[in-house]
Amino acid sequence: MTDAVTIRDLFYDYPDGRSALAGVDLRVAAGETMGIVGPNGAGKTTLLLHLNGILTGRGVINICGMRMEKRNLKAIRRTVGLVFQDPDDQLFSATVFDDVAFGPLNMDLAPDEVAYRAREALRQVQMSGYEQNSPHHLSFGERKRAAIATILSMDPEILVLDEPTSNLDPRQRRNLIGLLHGITVTKIIASHDLGMIAELCGRTALLNGGRIIAVGETAAILGDRELMEANGLETPPGLLLRCQS
Repeated sequence: MTDAVTIRDLFYDYPDGRSALAGVDLRVAAGETMGIVGPNGAGKTTLLLHLNGILTGRGVINICGMRMEKRNLKAIRRTVGLVFQDPDDQLFSATVFDDVAFGPLNMDLAPDEVAYRAREALRQVQMSGYEQNSPHHLSFGERKRAAIATILSMDPEILVLDEPTSNLDPRQRRNLIGLLHGITVTKIIASHDLGMIAELCGRTALLNGGRIIAVGETAAILGDRELMEANGLETPPGLLLRCQS
């Protein structure tokens, strides 16, 4: 199977000199949903920010056959859509439609195509009819879905999500998991929500101290109590059964 993402020997240091990533190697196949788990400070968000060139470390990153370098950056950012943990980092326009249309507009598409993409993206996240709403008058869960729509409107091949279910109530969380399940592009999801990872991700990488500790089938990773506890995580009761179902 073709790799959508290949990372080899990736290092990154914070400006103060502290190591954030210390030799990460990871492969994500086209079409798969990969989970990234680890304790606070493991380097999960830092790793995600390398996937469309927001951060630049030392090492090799290939995205759908394109090496991460300046000449490929524009194409890579059209290929990789990154959804931040806080939706307010992505919503800044007067209306939901304007936010969702912003990306396609900057791709120099025809107005009819921009409008179609915006409407289709909102339909995918169950927000048709919200086009003229102010993003800042939406509920937190609605803002999360609108933020995802701003990325879907650009038709990415890879969707990268940082803690997509954080701060959602149980109903909003369940709704979002269903939405993500229905999005069929390659997905990379970093989260502390191990239940969501178990439901959505075929494989999972455990990151700690800026290193990949283990990669494998999600049920095997999350169900290994000794591995999880050694890396500051805990398998909730009953999770292994859900992974295997």
